[in-house]
Amino acid sequence: MTPITVVAGRRLSVSNLGKVLYPATGFTKGEVLHYYAVVAEALLPHLRDRPVSFLRYPDGPEGQVFFTKNVPPGTPGWVTTAEVPRSEGPSRMVVVDELAALMWAANLVTEFHTPQWVMAAPGIADRIVFDLDPGAPATVTECCEVALWLRERLARDGIAAYAKTSGAKGLHLLAGVRAATSAEVSGYAKQLALEAERALPELVVHRMARNLRPGKVFVDWSQNAASKTTATPYTLRARPEPTVSTPVTWQEVEQCAALGQDDPGPDDPGHLVFRADDVPGRLHTHGDLLAPLLDPKKAGSLP
Repeated sequence: MTPITVVAGRRLSVSNLGKVLYPATGFTKGEVLHYYAVVAEALLPHLRDRPVSFLRYPDGPEGQVFFTKNVPPGTPGWVTTAEVPRSEGPSRMVVVDELAALMWAANLVTEFHTPQWVMAAPGIADRIVFDLDPGAPATVTECCEVALWLRERLARDGIAAYAKTSGAKGLHLLAGVRAATSAEVSGYAKQLALEAERALPELVVHRMARNLRPGKVFVDWSQNAASKTTATPYTLRARPEPTVSTPVTWQEVEQCAALGQDDPGPDDPGHLVFRADDVPGRLHTHGDLLAPLLDPKKAGSLP
């Protein structure tokens, strides 16, 4: 029989809690649900009012991994859904706006991905994002160098930037923006990616072509398109270990960039790799480092 639990007054079916999803560490599905329950206070504000794309990995990262954008079959009636405009026609997607919905979604075993706009204004961006993706042998240390350049460049336009790990190899740079369409933000992001490439030609590439990327950081500006999504802060990732897309301080980014060629190994904290067990302590110490993104008064305007 599938266990039933009650979360915030909602009856919720959970299953296979002892199933190991991350064989490298033995991290189980029950631990996945526990993680999301612990970080819910920080995570939910970044999910609320945004349609969620699910990257599901029900048998772990080594099993089948697939995107689900439409409302999954069997979704409880109390889970909020909304009609979302898409190029191929409107579709209905999930909006995770409460703890019970978060735990229902976590039971699906998923990464959470969200756009840079909210349901009240589809296609009007409230965030700008740069996905900094290193091409081997480049690592997150090179991503941090690029992030520092972009932070200063955005600051010249009066836009305050914040950083988080991707939970994979790279780094995400985010900032709050206002009164701009997704197309306008995409154009501005591309402009800055081109400027970064000109300023740091040995380090940055703004095009996705694989043959251009070895040893460089791909500054992916395209995730600002209205149709694109990015890994939500605090989401677990479908990686060999239960890594998390984790907000980081600029001091940590500077320390990582300073590592340069003195590579201490992938498990050194300077490499900005954070797992599920690390995040509650960081929240206790720092709070939500991305909380300013939730305050419209702190958003900047495109030049």
